[in-house]
Amino acid sequence: MSDAPDVPDAPDAAGDPASRAPGGPRAGALGDPAADRPGDPGCPNAAQAAEWDGPAGAHRTRHAAVFDAETRPHNERFRAATGVGRGDRVLDIGCGTGQSTRDAARAAVAGSALGIDLSAQMLEHARRVSSEEGLTNVGFQQADAQVHRFPAGGFDVAISRFGSMFFDDPVAAFGNIGQALRPGGRLVLMVWQAREHNAWSTTIREAVAGDADLPPPPGTGPHPFSLGDPAVTGGILTAAGFTEVGFADVREPVYYGPDAAVALDVVRGLRSTKDLLAGMDAAAAENALDRLRATLAAHQTGAGVLFDARTWIITARRP
Repeated sequence: MSDAPDVPDAPDAAGDPASRAPGGPRAGALGDPAADRPGDPGCPNAAQAAEWDGPAGAHRTRHAAVFDAETRPHNERFRAATGVGRGDRVLDIGCGTGQSTRDAARAAVAGSALGIDLSAQMLEHARRVSSEEGLTNVGFQQADAQVHRFPAGGFDVAISRFGSMFFDDPVAAFGNIGQALRPGGRLVLMVWQAREHNAWSTTIREAVAGDADLPPPPGTGPHPFSLGDPAVTGGILTAAGFTEVGFADVREPVYYGPDAAVALDVVRGLRSTKDLLAGMDAAAAENALDRLRATLAAHQTGAGVLFDARTWIITARRP
């Protein structure tokens, strides 16, 4: 990464979190940073790495302010559920541009927070903002949580806000995250519920498709709604070794910008929208964008462009 700010890549470079978390290994002792090579074709999540370390990461970095605000009411519930203590060592999976990691670092004033993600560009943004905010107990690393060699028992809490739905092998991934937690350590996730409960997806896809048939949603594999079924997700976490799995229902709107023009720029850059438009000729794509503009305008309120959304806050514990 060029022109990256001089901010620690792991919390132990920012003073000594080991002194803030007695009895545990330092959160920055992460093994070989090159061991994952998340973009290598042979890695289990290579396709996801290519997307998130490419166009998806660039789009979310460009619109970081909108995406940080997108799920603000959901995030308030999530932040409360994480229950990060002042001395906790926190691991943030799929941290993106780092908002949830910074929130954790502010709570863990005598601990540390490490965010990992597949996207170098989003992590560069996260480092810059953390430096601007004067946070010294936070770090970021490019890594694939499914295979990264975390220090055994190195964290008290593992969190993920919309960053845990894209694993090629979720049982293996959550098993790997679990071994990074100390015995009794907690896992707190926020994930989308099923697609049909999220108008931001269904309404936008229907607007783009118009009278055409929508392609069937993926049944399995990595996608935004892959952890939306509590029975399936509970089984994954149990198989990965977690206990006390629980689900809390959250229903709040999501925000796509202050007006329809900004929302169009944000929404047309989403993978699902791009995939639908890619299958159309130029005239059909322009008609689809006209329908999308009208839909976004219809959802514009005094608080911006809003759509209904439902998420799960999932909690579990390492025995």
